[in-house]
Amino acid sequence: MACDLSLGRKEPCKDVVGGIKNIYFVNYGDLGTVAVAASGTANEDEITNMTNSSTVVAYKYEVKGNSSLEQTVNSSRENGTTFYEQTLNLTLKKLSKEDNKELKLMAYGRPHVIVEDYNGNCMMVGLEHGADVSGGTIVTGAAMGDLSGYTLTLTAMETAPANFMVVDSAEALFPFSEFAGLTGSPAATITVGTNS
Repeated sequence: MACDLSLGRKEPCKDVVGGIKNIYFVNYGDLGTVAVAASGTANEDEITNMTNSSTVVAYKYEVKGNSSLEQTVNSSRENGTTFYEQTLNLTLKKLSKEDNKELKLMAYGRPHVIVEDYNGNCMMVGLEHGADVSGGTIVTGAAMGDLSGYTLTLTAMETAPANFMVVDSAEALFPFSEFAGLTGSPAATITVGTNS
């Protein structure tokens, strides 16, 4: 039966940390064809290749602090359905007219989002259907120590948890460089904002 368990789990070492390091946004559909490892393999649901006839442009957002990715399993015995709600909460410090414009465009679209955590993991949020901005605020704060910036919530609904990408952070075009040597893989351009 396809839904039988195949692996146990030992108690892991205490060698991980929480938090998100970087977020990469790619416009919906610009990834081209994405290959995912087959069910029943050791790296099931892991992204193994991307095929695109042009350069993939990813927009890198550096984050620190109050940003997190949470995935909720939604499974119904009555309906026989299971899906995963991927919720990305971002806090972006400092207001700017350039950020206002980009965040407005993000709210209009449904980008693919790659989340890089402090453990070297990269996970693709909204691989099939993209991620929608489902809420957020633009705040000036009231007291001198308050946030002056943005909070955003992006939500994706997918048939699998956010897919892991095998990456090598030593490569120049991280996280897309892992695919550079594979046939048909796109080149990648990482665009980092100029705001400080």
